[in-house]
This record gives sequence, structure tokens and C-alpha cells, in this order.
Amino acid sequence: MVRVERRARDAGRGTQAAACRSLRAAPVAFPFFLFPFLIAVTATPLAAQTDEVGLPLGTVPEAVVIEDLDGNDVDLAQYIGGKPTLFQFWAHWCEQCEQLKPAMEAAHEKYGDRVNFIAVSVAINQSKRSIKRHLEKSPTPHVVLWDTRGRAVRAFKAPTTSYVVVLDADGRVAYTGVGPDQDVDMAIRRVVDET
Repeated sequence: MVRVERRARDAGRGTQAAACRSLRAAPVAFPFFLFPFLIAVTATPLAAQTDEVGLPLGTVPEAVVIEDLDGNDVDLAQYIGGKPTLFQFWAHWCEQCEQLKPAMEAAHEKYGDRVNFIAVSVAINQSKRSIKRHLEKSPTPHVVLWDTRGRAVRAFKAPTTSYVVVLDADGRVAYTGVGPDQDVDMAIRRVVDET
């Protein structure tokens, strides 16, 4: 009986353990400013969480400058206000991001002309080159950016990968969520119906 309970408990940790193993394989020169993010990744439950993580609803995130995959500066201010925007904090090794991908692609298909879709690639256990290779095999319609110094992670208080933030047309946070079971369509519909 103990073995069965232990197996059931360990099976529930499979996805999180795989993510933790990937993070442990990160290079020794791990950027220290990302340790809060690392701790959050290993401590976040796998179930979807909505409207209770990261940035408080109604706030406007700090506009920071990160990069595109070619190393060019991108000011996130251009995506904050004027038009609704969805930000997803993403990594190619993130199983939850991969599980969320069909919902993200369906939302982009439905709302892509009215909403900006931005994938913020975190600088943990991946590089611009590995992201480009991944996108060649598994393209995405979203704008993909690179957060090499963790500026966007800090500005958006990203607790983990698969973290989604939806901003309304005024640049205010209308939705936050984590995990593969987020209702992305509903989150976007809220801000599109307001415009």
C-alpha cells in the first residue's frame, strides 16, 4: 500500500521534476538575479492558476527594454497600451508551455488582428540559438523576444514559465495565469469586448 501511494505521489511530480532537472543542467554561470524565478519555477504547483499570480490586476507593468532573437533592442512600451497585448513567459523546454500552445495558437488565429501576442523567452537553460532552432521545427505566430538580463521577468513579476499576462487597451493587467489549463480565449475575450 505504501508503494502504491508513493508511486501516485511521485507520478504527480513527473512534469515538475523534469523541469527541475533541466534547470539543474543550466550552465554554472547562471545569472544570480534569476534565482527568485528559479525558486518559483520549482515551487509552483502544476495546476492552472488564474488572476492570483504575478502582477496585481489593474496595474500597469513597467516598460523595459529587452531584445529580439537577433540582438536588437525592443522597448516593451510599444506593447503597453493602445491595443490589448498578451505576454507569455516561455521556454522551449517548458512542458506546460508546450501543453498551452494549442490554446495560444487558437487564440492568435481568432484575435491576432486585434491583440498583440508576445512570447518572452526566459534566459534559463536556453539561448537565442537554441530558441531559433526550436522555432524552425515548431514555429509560432507570436512575436518571440529574448529576456537575457531578466528585466521583463522582474517587471512582470513572472513566477514561472507558462505565465500569461493579458493587458487591456489602456495597458492595465486584466488577467494573469500559470499552467497548461488556462482559458486563454476567455482572458482575451474580456479585453477585446471592452474595446
